[in-house]
Amino acid sequence: MGTFVKILIASVLVAYFAMKWTGPSFDPESLKGARVLVTGASTGIGEQMAYHYARFGAQIVITARREKVLQQVAEKCLSLGAQRALYIAADMASESDPDKVVNFALEKLGGLDYLVLNHIGPSPFAMWEGDVEHTRWLMKVNFFSYVQMAWRALPHLEQSKGSLVVVSSLLAKMTSPFTLPYTSTKFALNGFFGSLHHELAMKRSNVSISICTLGLIDTDSAMEKVRGVTDVPAYPATEAALSIIIAGATRQLDLYYPWFTYAVTLFKDMFPSTTNFFIQNSYNYIP
Repeated sequence: MGTFVKILIASVLVAYFAMKWTGPSFDPESLKGARVLVTGASTGIGEQMAYHYARFGAQIVITARREKVLQQVAEKCLSLGAQRALYIAADMASESDPDKVVNFALEKLGGLDYLVLNHIGPSPFAMWEGDVEHTRWLMKVNFFSYVQMAWRALPHLEQSKGSLVVVSSLLAKMTSPFTLPYTSTKFALNGFFGSLHHELAMKRSNVSISICTLGLIDTDSAMEKVRGVTDVPAYPATEAALSIIIAGATRQLDLYYPWFTYAVTLFKDMFPSTTNFFIQNSYNYIP
């Protein structure tokens, strides 16, 4: 079994890196002047994406709930080289704010080349105790607002041959304890946007979709939740952000960051019992 597993892992690595090497190359100049809307951009991965887009000379609209923090991020984006950096505070649990944000970006930028959907609502990292209302609320923030914004932006992305970038998670590919509401929203995202990709392709649409599968990232909010609970390694938000941007710019359907998330998704289907054992024993939990 040991030899077989080693061969299997080596084969997965070869396939993954072959896919990366033969994929389209990234041209940073392609983002100069690009019209970009990034959600969840006041902190974490979204903030780092805003800074990368700024360095590439893009025109950026950022959104999150905290206006003062957004203003600071926008000012830094301008100092880093953004052609424009605008912000709009919004609550993605609202019925109207998702449309309001897209309309603001379209009006201020004159169109959209990239819609980067990254925002998430806060959710406890704990055993689920039947809070249905929180799960319903989180679906509004993490899923329904994505659908709403994508639908509002699609005609304009069609005109620009643009890209729709969806930030998802390894937890959209495999289940895990302590994250039931969050995991549910990410499974919904992958199902919806994976299906939308097929429909756009069948209609010969100009719009590309990139679904980004991320492992544990070292954002402040994530580290605060998992500290002392798991020893799973966390990876840099700035690298994750750049990988997401490159995936959208090169019109890749799937991004896996870090690389081993790709291997994990394959392994869990081939060895479900072993995968479940490792998942359940990777947390410091005593009943």
